[in-house]
Parts: sequence; structure tokens; C-alpha cells
Amino acid sequence: MKKTKETPAAPTSGPLKIRIDGKEREFDIENPTLPDWVEEHKLTSGDYPYDKKMKSDEYDEMLERLQIELVKAQAWLQSTGKRVVALFEGRDAAGKGGTIFVLRQYLNPRTARNVALTKPTPTEVGQWYFQRYVAQFPTAGEFVTFDRSWYNRAGVEPVMGFCTPEQHEQFLDETPHFERMISNEGIHFFKFWLNIGQETQLERFHDRRYSPLKSWKFSPIDIAGITKWDDYTKVRDVMFERTHKEFAPWIIVRANDKRRSRLAVMRRILLSLPYDGRDLDVIGKEDKKIIGEGPSFLGKQG
Repeated sequence: MKKTKETPAAPTSGPLKIRIDGKEREFDIENPTLPDWVEEHKLTSGDYPYDKKMKSDEYDEMLERLQIELVKAQAWLQSTGKRVVALFEGRDAAGKGGTIFVLRQYLNPRTARNVALTKPTPTEVGQWYFQRYVAQFPTAGEFVTFDRSWYNRAGVEPVMGFCTPEQHEQFLDETPHFERMISNEGIHFFKFWLNIGQETQLERFHDRRYSPLKSWKFSPIDIAGITKWDDYTKVRDVMFERTHKEFAPWIIVRANDKRRSRLAVMRRILLSLPYDGRDLDVIGKEDKKIIGEGPSFLGKQG
């Protein structure tokens, strides 16, 4: 992996000691050569069920078909006034932004919005925790995606010490009540967790570090998170246990292969919306190796 002098600057760190499958490894983000143990398992880590990526021509063909169906679904939303909220969560580099991009790529941006909020302002800190998210909810006919959401308080915040244990517990207690109101309101509500393996995450961080187009995505938080894999796993599992409900289930997508995961997300949304002209033959059936619901679907995945 040859790098040029034009490689963009990024946060630096020395070699990090991390544990993977009970073994201590050394990972240096400043080394432009990806370690063999990462390269070998970047797709199959976390018990991923495929050892090869989906072929690009197969993906491109299916992607276009599903995007056409999404345009039809948006027309139905506009004609009926129905609303959609789809939030995307997952570890850093899980593929949330790319999935949202292909989902919205050909939708009318006037009624299909993406929400990616920055850290709360002093005013927002003083408000009800959910308030700034509710302000972004859809009106009639809108399709709103959240690139991260109120679930920051169930993941990044407790791991990085950005909230108190009491605030974390209050969030876990209140969230099912909050999401029941969303369901009762008649909003089509999707909660996606994009799950990746540890070596997959490391490879994507490394790619960000040395990509002139993606370097802006790499931050000190990424470096801090590299050694906190197990901490994130613990809070994720608690989050699933407390907030996976029949009226607001967690949809788990195995996302080591971005192509398969993107199609799985789009297919789930299309199969859930009863829009006019829906072509079930085009949409196809779900890949049960890639998508499921609730913590039981994770199995051995880290």
C-alpha cells in the first residue's frame, strides 16, 4: 500500500495494544501498511457468513431496482401523508453514511431529509434530552433518516464519559416509552444497527487515515475508540436488552460487506411499506444470514 507525500494529515498516535479473540495485537494507524492479521480477516471477522464480497455488477443491478422502488414508495408517502423515520446506529465506520446515501440518492430532497446533529449547544443541553431530535421529525409525506440519533446516550456517551451513569440509566428507562409514542403516532419507524467485526473496523479506520477523500472522517474519537471495543460491546448489549421492543425492534444488519448490507436495509424498508405498485418480485426476499431482529441475531458476533 504505497502512500504519497500528499497523504492528508490526521490525528497521530503510537502503536496501540488491543485484544482480539483473546489475543493481544499491536495496531499502528500511522503505519501505511495494513497488518496481515487485519487484511486476512477484514471481511470474515465477527463470524461474518460470507468470505467474498458481493460482485459489483450484481450489486449495481439490484441497487438500481431497489432505488426505483424507493422512488415509488416516496410518491406513495407524498400522496397519502404517511411518514417514515429510519435511524442508523453502529460502531464508528460501520457504514451508516454510505447506506443513507444510496437510500436517498434518487429521492426528492424536498421531502427526504437526513439528520446528522452535532454536539448539543448550551441551549440544547438545558432541554429535555429528546427535544432536539423530535424537532427533526417528519411532517406529512416526509422520509427522514438519522445518521446517529438519540442512541448516542446508549453508546458513545457512556463509554467516553459524556454522560453520567444516572443519565444513561434514565435514558434506557425512558426510551421505550418515547418510541411507543412514535409507533402510536402512526410513523413508520425503523431502527437499524449496522454490525461489523473488529478487524473490519480497523481496516476502515486505516482506509480513512490514508484516503484524501475520507480523511475528514478520521478523528481523535476514532483513535480513542480503537481500544474500547469491549466497552462498546457491553453498552450495546445493554441497549439491545432494554430497548428492543415489538413496537420498535432493533433491526440488525451484518455489515462487513457494504454492498450486501445496503441492499438488506433498502429491502427491509420496501417490504415494510405498503406503497402503491410495490413489486415484490423485484424487491426479492431477505437474506437471513445478513439481516434479523434483536440481540439473539448477533450470535457470536463481537
